Amino acid sequence: MAFKLENIQNGSPKREFGVEIENMLKKEITFFGTSFSSKKKYEFYNELAVLLKAGITVKDTLQLIKENLKKTNDKIIIEEILNKVINGVPFSDAVFASKQFSEYEYYSVKIGEETGTLAKVCKSLATFFERKNEQKRIIISALTYPCIVLSTAILVVIFMLSFVVPMFQDIFNQNKIELPFLTQVIIGFSNAIKNYGGYLVFGIIALIVFAKIMLKNESVKEIVHNIILKTPIVGKFITKIYLAQFTQAISLLTTAKIPMLNSIQLVKKMIEFIPLKKSLQKVEDSILKGNLLSQSLAGNKMFDDRIISLVKVAEETNQTEFVFNQLNEQYNNEVVQQSKLIATIIEPFIIIIVGLIVGVLLVALYLPMFKLSSVIG
Repeated sequence: MAFKLENIQNGSPKREFGVEIENMLKKEITFFGTSFSSKKKYEFYNELAVLLKAGITVKDTLQLIKENLKKTNDKIIIEEILNKVINGVPFSDAVFASKQFSEYEYYSVKIGEETGTLAKVCKSLATFFERKNEQKRIIISALTYPCIVLSTAILVVIFMLSFVVPMFQDIFNQNKIELPFLTQVIIGFSNAIKNYGGYLVFGIIALIVFAKIMLKNESVKEIVHNIILKTPIVGKFITKIYLAQFTQAISLLTTAKIPMLNSIQLVKKMIEFIPLKKSLQKVEDSILKGNLLSQSLAGNKMFDDRIISLVKVAEETNQTEFVFNQLNEQYNNEVVQQSKLIATIIEPFIIIIVGLIVGVLLVALYLPMFKLSSVIG
């Protein structure tokens, strides 16, 4: 089947997306169970791949998936997609119209439809979400214990500052002795939280909403993405996540026998990280001038020597699909390893912070006792 780039471009839904760095690391905190999370997407794409490979039509596949779902909200999402497919809407457009799927997923499914490789595309997307779920599990498992310790410590401290310390304050006032400076600071902080805690929560929510609105501006997004890119450890981690997405997309497109220039143009639409997006624009311009992909990637900070050298080998041996598959595996493995490393670093770091906070508060609580005992003695 011939692949036409204009079919993808013209068929794209006209809904604009706020490009946020969190999109790749999509939040899995859902409210009222309405979000189609990464775990659900893995199961959805995996079942699609298996059933489509078995020769079942998209309509019958969606019907089977809907019947096996237990949650009503999930059934509603699949039923909406199914109804659109029955009415003649392309599967990719029906998926995208549900507003539960990203632009990257839309283009991937669209490519699968155009090239007759929908089952393979769904399998690739299932693998993508499976790896992302694994990263999430690693981070959550590392943060669970420190967060429980931190929450318990905060509750205990609030209780002691609200009920225990004021009793000592009354005793000190009766004996005309001032509380130590550190204790006064902690009590003031506690009173401020009690009196203005609601405003603080409202301010945090307002700040998050404001940030989301601002991130819809291209200039602001570019600044934020560049700051993240230059952040130690985090910048390299985010870059590898997007390079894994880039290599996976190129591998998928080369499998579908799509020309490299068209592949770069499509991947540029899929990628949400602006520094990589701009780098791909430079690569596209270089290819249009007649340069090879390896030559176009050279000199670009977003692409390391490993990609450039392996792409050069792929061009010489005509093994582009194999090489990009290998690069994708390598980057995904590195992302998993770095996720574990970051989680390993974060856990003791949070415990140290908790220890420091608890230590300061204990000192603030015990200082009045020591001072009172010396006065009474």
